[in-house]
Amino acid sequence: MRVYGHNPSDPQQGPRPGREYVELHGGPLDGQLYDVTGMTPANQRDGALLITEQGAYGAGGRADYALGEQAGRWEWLGDVP
Repeated sequence: MRVYGHNPSDPQQGPRPGREYVELHGGPLDGQLYDVTGMTPANQRDGALLITEQGAYGAGGRADYALGEQAGRWEWLGDVP
């Protein structure tokens, strides 16, 4: 499974021991892992705007992901410029 922010050609693109991840569900980053190591529970509830080239706004656009109902998973809320 690929970790968000790692180059797809990087042989070390998978999860690393000792790190905490959530799975991104839906949208352009569906199925990728996002490293939340060190994030407070409050920050995790806030979610993140993640840069993606695959979203509705192309290069430099962002995909909005936030804590979902299922533990360990963030849901896609939509794309923003």
